[in-house]
Amino acid sequence: MKLHLASTEGRNTVTGYGTGYVTVSRVRYNRSLIVLPDRLIENWEVNAAGPLDQRSVSALAALGAEIVLIGTGQVLNYPPVEVLRPLIEAGIGFEVMNTGAACRTYNVLAAENRKVALAIVV
Repeated sequence: MKLHLASTEGRNTVTGYGTGYVTVSRVRYNRSLIVLPDRLIENWEVNAAGPLDQRSVSALAALGAEIVLIGTGQVLNYPPVEVLRPLIEAGIGFEVMNTGAACRTYNVLAAENRKVALAIVV
């Protein structure tokens, strides 16, 4: 298998993550946020103390992404299907996974120029 370095210039990439934080393009964030290849949404009002709700998931459905990755922290915390209904009804693919897996998957899909959004719950 031939490996080569993909250029990420001009695109948001996850450069680190850990308990209670995520680093996007070398900037550390200690709060929940949404990452898209071309923009950041820093005021996503979701936190680990409370579960996702339909309003917060509706915001994800309105982003224009083809796939939404939801990182729920160190442990997978799958929300009830009714909470995810806005994504289902919009026909948007989604995955709920722990934050590490979500960050790695986001970087791969963003490098492929996919319309992907990463929602990190901190």
